Amino acid sequence: MAHTPTPGIGIAGPDVRLLDRGRYVVLDNGIVQMTLTKPEGIITCLSYGGIKNVFETRNKETNRGYWDLNWNKPNEKDTFDVISGTDFHVVHQDVDRVEVSFVRPYNPNVNSTGIPLNIDKRFALLRGSSGFYSYSIYERPTDWPGFTLSQTRITFKLSKDSFHHIAVADNKQKLMPAPEDRMPDRCEPLAYPEAVRLTNPIEPSLRGEVDDKYEYATDNRDNRVQGWMSSNPMVGFWVITASDEFRNGGPLKQNLTSHVGPTCLSMFHSAHYVGAEMCAHFQDGEPWQKVLGPVFIYLNSAPPGMPLSALWEDAKRQAWAEIRAWPYCWPESPDFPKASERGTVSGHLLVHDSFSEPSTFGGKYAFVGLANPGETGSWQTDSKGYQFWTQADTEGYFTINNIRTGVYDVYGWVPGVIGDYKYAGGPLHIQPGSTIDLGEMVFYPPRDGPTIWEIGIPDRTAAEFFIPDPNPKYINRLYINSNEKWRQYGLWERYTDLYPTQDLVYTIGKSDWRTDWFFAHLNRIKEDGTYAATTWQVKFNLDTITDSGIYKFRIATAASSNAAIQVYINVFNPRKPLFDTMQFGKDNAIARHGIHGLYRLWTVDIPFGLLHVGENTLFLTQRKPSGPFTGVMYDYLRLEAPHHPAAAATAIQGSASA
Repeated sequence: MAHTPTPGIGIAGPDVRLLDRGRYVVLDNGIVQMTLTKPEGIITCLSYGGIKNVFETRNKETNRGYWDLNWNKPNEKDTFDVISGTDFHVVHQDVDRVEVSFVRPYNPNVNSTGIPLNIDKRFALLRGSSGFYSYSIYERPTDWPGFTLSQTRITFKLSKDSFHHIAVADNKQKLMPAPEDRMPDRCEPLAYPEAVRLTNPIEPSLRGEVDDKYEYATDNRDNRVQGWMSSNPMVGFWVITASDEFRNGGPLKQNLTSHVGPTCLSMFHSAHYVGAEMCAHFQDGEPWQKVLGPVFIYLNSAPPGMPLSALWEDAKRQAWAEIRAWPYCWPESPDFPKASERGTVSGHLLVHDSFSEPSTFGGKYAFVGLANPGETGSWQTDSKGYQFWTQADTEGYFTINNIRTGVYDVYGWVPGVIGDYKYAGGPLHIQPGSTIDLGEMVFYPPRDGPTIWEIGIPDRTAAEFFIPDPNPKYINRLYINSNEKWRQYGLWERYTDLYPTQDLVYTIGKSDWRTDWFFAHLNRIKEDGTYAATTWQVKFNLDTITDSGIYKFRIATAASSNAAIQVYINVFNPRKPLFDTMQFGKDNAIARHGIHGLYRLWTVDIPFGLLHVGENTLFLTQRKPSGPFTGVMYDYLRLEAPHHPAAAATAIQGSASA
């Protein structure tokens, strides 16, 4: 098995060489050899393990290995841009390492139609390394025009004759369709261009499966290593991302990985699973700089007869080696700070909830992070800054290492606890080598009174709710008996199948959210092919009613695609809802097989006079019947009694699985 023992300098192996061949530049360390166009910096050839070129040579040279982005000027359409440098530089060269730079400067007097960014793409090859690194510096001064950056990434188009299997996680590895299988004579188009049903695939065992690149998306926090495997010869191609600090949207942001092509992506910024809120919008004259990467492109091999899983297991070991080596010591750019130039923050996050027992407890497995200063929860849609996250221990103690210098707010949330946390002590100023201990930090989650009932688990996903079996006509066999059942295509149609004429009714104390609460509140498909709004009911009993005060109904949503939720109590009158979220969310998580998108929390005041002793009914109407994917995923719902002495006599109820 070929792999790099430890990232860094001083590893055994042949000298690293740089060969200037005029139109091309070649980096070679005796293990891998990469060829880039000069001065554009497009990778045309990558040789390794007996494969002369791991890329698809039938593609144009500009469509093999390249950085790209999507952007637009205000009020103009989105533009796709393959980043081609105009200036080539060797920034470091010795027998241990070569690092090269391909710069595309912006000059408003010359290329005013281009994106107002200076872009410096860099590639590095180290002695003894079974792969190469790439990173880029994006920057703009204070006098350039505004624009919106919606996506940027590195794209690799691999040889379709060699790479047939993907691996995204331990439980997500499979033989993939050929790119020809997505042609009209071999597939059936489905509800959107990314999804097709394979009707006559080259590999017969794939017949009837759905192929959709979004079925292989994953959260940033889980996207450490992913890629493709070849069985003849046994070679793996992997994107390894040692840190999320430069990715947008924080640890829960979802991104594409590998998909039919064979295509392998290293995503830095995207709007996927959030929408336009996730894009970086720059005003005229707004300065900015961000270093994206480095990421490691790792290649490994195994002897014939070994299982393909050996390549995956080795790639995971390499990913851990890269994580331990972060931040890398070798990047030549002064804009990438080394370990000694970074800071550390630690603390102890506690949760105080007057109606829990005990009322103060450690934030078990809390997610705590540093991100650009902003409102509580604003880290979810931040693309301009860096983010640094960790997960606390069982008592809520945490340490965040390797933080770049800068000004940050401290954010967080606790699994099992509703709401978002923000440190009240103000922004932190991180200096090189600084160590900040925040001591005890107390999170006061939203709470006004004791719980009457609750549905779900406050974990920012809808994964605990009922996820139906897919229509047998639309399956991906990878997700049969999977813990990611929601990845199957067409689940939005199953709501109508299960509730053809009447909507979901959930009875507190009898129903179980695992089997009786559909994972997404969707429209019903009518016989004429149009869509109808749907109204869910939650029935609950109250033994007593407080004679004053306000009951609180909290709705935490895990995702929304153009939905609008109205709330009614006991009397359903569409003209007079008690509460209306109005239309919100464009995360497309329903169509793109996500179990969450952007997290939001709503609080509805219910005057005591609207409730009565005995049975009550709360109505939830998704009032936008605009299409198959319009809907909302609930994370958690809770009804609280007023904080009043009489509330103690209120019957505390929960669902069967509470």
